[in-house]
Amino acid sequence: MMIFLILAPYGAFTALMLVTSAAVSLFTAAAICLMVIAHDILHGRSIKMLGAGSALLFAALGCYITLADAGWSSSVVKLTVDCGVFAISLASLAMRQPFTLQYARQVVDAETARLPGFLKANYIITWAWTAAFMLMLIANILMIYVPGLPLWSGIAIAFAARNTAVYFTKWYPEYQRAKFASSTVSASAL
Repeated sequence: MMIFLILAPYGAFTALMLVTSAAVSLFTAAAICLMVIAHDILHGRSIKMLGAGSALLFAALGCYITLADAGWSSSVVKLTVDCGVFAISLASLAMRQPFTLQYARQVVDAETARLPGFLKANYIITWAWTAAFMLMLIANILMIYVPGLPLWSGIAIAFAARNTAVYFTKWYPEYQRAKFASSTVSASAL
């Protein structure tokens, strides 16, 4: 459920960009971000950097397109959103607070959250998402500068990058737990 809430604004934005204006798509995505933030607050959770940053990104870009320059193509709007999300991810790493850490702390006990491997795992998962955001960015750049590419190729790259990051996010913690459990068993056998 959590991954659905995290990805909902981006899915809505992408789907709406196919059928309506950039402004409607951006403001809808911003509203969904705000609803996810409200959901977190109502359940006693913290405001997440990715959600808040994305809400600001969608709203600011929507305001700019509505008030200043409505002539942006959908490809440029998507590229700008991808640049913004990529920047949020990199900023979280630069601030030494990988954005996945906020989500991960919600689903583990306090003892697990204090383990050094927990922080390392979140850095690795955030880097995986950063790579996925970069691939989505590259896909949009290709769609703009290589106009002969079919639309499905950019969608396929973005879909594959996102789904790989989702899979890695689910797989890596389980891998680390199994690795830790086997090393604990080996150490206790000595």
